[in-house]
Amino acid sequence: MDVAVLGNEEFVIGFRLGGVKRTYVSHADAYERTILDLIADPTIGVLAIDSNDIDKLSPANRKKVMESIAPVVVMIGSKEGDLREKVKRAIGVDLYKT
Repeated sequence: MDVAVLGNEEFVIGFRLGGVKRTYVSHADAYERTILDLIADPTIGVLAIDSNDIDKLSPANRKKVMESIAPVVVMIGSKEGDLREKVKRAIGVDLYKT
């Protein structure tokens, strides 16, 4: 399973430099179609997206993306909470719980 990243050029460049091979630059007019194609791809295990881009989706598709299990969609950016909450939402378990 691959890790994929979807976002604007500035968002994905850091992931490219970090070695992520499957990066996709989003364009406003095709963002919704691109993300739906990516969550339907069985070779992607984790899809990282810019949290600012979630507003580009229709309510029905936003729900579909947010509830996706395969791949797990992880939103990164200023709209989401801390890393603990992201991990908890992505895998359903609070790994930091003592």
